Amino acid sequence: MFPIRDHNPSGSTPWVTWALIAANILVFLVELGYLGSPRAQAAFLRDWALFPAAVTQRGEYAGIVTSMFLHAGLMHLAGNMLFLWIFGDNLEDALGHMGFLFVYLASGVAAALAQIAADPMSTIPTVGASGAIGGVMGGYVLLFPRARVDVLLIFVIFFRVIAVPAWLMLGLWFAIQVVSGLGTPSDVGGVAYWAHVGGFAMGLILTLPAWFKRGAAGYWERTQGRPPHPEAEYTHTRIPRVKRRKW
Repeated sequence: MFPIRDHNPSGSTPWVTWALIAANILVFLVELGYLGSPRAQAAFLRDWALFPAAVTQRGEYAGIVTSMFLHAGLMHLAGNMLFLWIFGDNLEDALGHMGFLFVYLASGVAAALAQIAADPMSTIPTVGASGAIGGVMGGYVLLFPRARVDVLLIFVIFFRVIAVPAWLMLGLWFAIQVVSGLGTPSDVGGVAYWAHVGGFAMGLILTLPAWFKRGAAGYWERTQGRPPHPEAEYTHTRIPRVKRRKW
């Protein structure tokens, strides 16, 4: 399942969300300039990526922040920015521009610390905004658990867009991160599952004051977990059908 949009229109202009997307894209364009030289690319990562061992052994903390603006490739960047685009505007609308920025950055830091705690001696570079965006998703599911999210369901040659509640889509995503983190050896590079878990948890925790201010469980009862405004409706979603070949 891959989210493509939600039915939760924002009531304000998400300036911080747009700025974060722009910053991630600009940094990625800078990264592209180092791809032609493996030595230059390694030096760039050494300066800006997160190396858990560098933090625990040498006290090099800068990568905790800078790594959340780096990405390992175009698809890595595109996937993260899509999630930020879908869920960021609503959380920014609920928390305000500065409140949202604080949750985003704090979640990114928490994600880095979780990854360090999971494998403190790792020399594998960690990059990506996934942990910070995980925090956005954690805050979103707390405030809008039953907001509808359109996901692209792909099963072999079957393609279909279906609407599911946010708690199902984001809860499943979180569960996958936990299960995958438990099942993946710490010395294997790839996906920083514990960073995702740490970021999601921090975002949810930091959004609790906004949830309590709205009435906590009473807010859920009034809204039934849905956005407290009319949901967007989409009627012309077209996904090309893949016909079965006749052999």
